[in-house]
Amino acid sequence: MNILKALKIVLFVLASTTLSLGQYVGYAFRFSEITQTGTARFQGVGGNHAGLGGDASAVSGNPAGLGFYNRSELSISPSFNSINTSSTYINRITTDSKINPNVAQASLIIAGSPQSINSKWKRTSIGISYTRQQSFQNVFNYSGRNNRSAYADAAIEKANNRNISSEELDKDYDTKTQTANSLDGAYYQLYMINPSTALGPPYVRYDREIPTDQSGTFESTGAHTDWSFAYAGNYDDKLYVGASVSFNRIRYNYTNSLNDTFVNGTVFRGSNHTEDLQVSGNGVKVSLGIIYKASPQIQFGASVTSPTFSTMKETFNEIVSADIIGIPTQDPNGNPTTFVPDVTQIGLVPYDFEYSITGPFRASGGITYFVGKGGFITGTLEYVGYPGMRVSTTNLSAIDNSDFRNNNKREVQNTYNSAVNVRLGGEYRLGVFRARAGVAYLSDYRVKFDNINRSKVLLSGGVGFRSERFFVDVTGIYNTYKSAFTPYNLNNSRDYASVDITNRSVNVLFSLGTFF
Repeated sequence: MNILKALKIVLFVLASTTLSLGQYVGYAFRFSEITQTGTARFQGVGGNHAGLGGDASAVSGNPAGLGFYNRSELSISPSFNSINTSSTYINRITTDSKINPNVAQASLIIAGSPQSINSKWKRTSIGISYTRQQSFQNVFNYSGRNNRSAYADAAIEKANNRNISSEELDKDYDTKTQTANSLDGAYYQLYMINPSTALGPPYVRYDREIPTDQSGTFESTGAHTDWSFAYAGNYDDKLYVGASVSFNRIRYNYTNSLNDTFVNGTVFRGSNHTEDLQVSGNGVKVSLGIIYKASPQIQFGASVTSPTFSTMKETFNEIVSADIIGIPTQDPNGNPTTFVPDVTQIGLVPYDFEYSITGPFRASGGITYFVGKGGFITGTLEYVGYPGMRVSTTNLSAIDNSDFRNNNKREVQNTYNSAVNVRLGGEYRLGVFRARAGVAYLSDYRVKFDNINRSKVLLSGGVGFRSERFFVDVTGIYNTYKSAFTPYNLNNSRDYASVDITNRSVNVLFSLGTFF
């Protein structure tokens, strides 16, 4: 790696106000959180995987559940997800929505032939499954009048924190490509931050005392998907054991734009800051599971899943533009006048970065009670060890790699708690027809530093039809939770605001399958 590239990466990782160390910790969580997965049947009963088998969801859930199969199966589950958000920013409420069609699951289960009548190993099965573990689809917008700051103030504080001279700050800009190596360098070239001394710092800006009307939009796309391969066996129709290996694929993109309009501005009408992030990665994990049938009515199950080990690549872009009325200056005679620079939009040099994420360890235990042939009730407790997440890189020097890893480890432990999630659901059977309902409570995972409760409640329900040759299931899942978004940070927390977001989604999925 040449010195210039290394310098850019160090500046990007360690000095950027947008993608800080904490942001990578946030990505580790974002790519690790799993709410509810599987077929329409299993999602209809609350996403219970631990103590229930005989469904393709077992391939990526508790692989021991494949041991219940005595005939092969092919299934697919298309899904339609409706996302609605309500955002509050500086006492103003805005709403947004989008609909995302996708494939939630597709599986092939091959049930083995019965073993010898003298063997207690009754049968083995293998499964191959594609599962959409996470959806990164999201959209929200926000607006409000900010009487304390604008985005340019974040660039000013960055320059002041660096204590960089105006001469050095000027070198952050390439006149040939019209690109900047730093955010404060871009704002400096647009005259939105200005030196107050001969050397430069502290930096200030025009129109600092007037209100700013701010409006922003955020939209993300992508998904975390798995290809899983599982093998399971049935011992004496009592004990079911299984193992699986999963290869994950992550695609995450977002575009975030903030527009500042200075109310009655004298030098600037406003400015716009847009950023775009593209992330891709691959990983692997393994799962082990067991289900024990204590009696015809009761069975217990448990599974453990290793951390997912993923390698990630990302490209980050920023563009800054200014709507300029006129920059104050003097003519050759010393008379006050104004001018508008030729360049009013500057892009930052794209930052490419590679890093690795170690996801959390997971364990679950569950119990299922069968009400004769009339259905069942099942429940699950899940443990997710978020404090065990890690982020590391080999893109920097040995010392910087170590600092990056240790600082992110400390950030993870200061930010996240272990989570214990609870799931409960049931199915009622009437001949070939099925009715299902479930609820999942996903506990708050954040160390408390604000007043937002980030726990989630998922309500699900569905119906199904099963014949000797095929099945059709339909399920709807309602999910609501709180989140927050901060457009920029300043040294004084009273000088900037966050967006409080109420997220609501309705996911409708269909499972179609055939036995053979």
